[in-house]
Amino acid sequence: MSVLLIFKVVLVLLLLFILFNLARALFIMVKGQGDAPMSQYLGRRVLFSVLVVLLLVVALGSGVITPNSRPY
Repeated sequence: MSVLLIFKVVLVLLLLFILFNLARALFIMVKGQGDAPMSQYLGRRVLFSVLVVLLLVVALGSGVITPNSRPY
């Protein structure tokens, strides 16, 4: 497998995990029940969002992914 494909799979899995944590926090907020506080899931979401941004910056810096050229 190429590095680009592995990077994309990891990025998609992280984004799905972020959405899962956001949904769990919403469920706890609406129902008012749960063994863990809502802030735990929101904190995880923020942590993994920062991780996604850092991965993108590192991949751009190392040349794994390239940005689109300017349209003008």
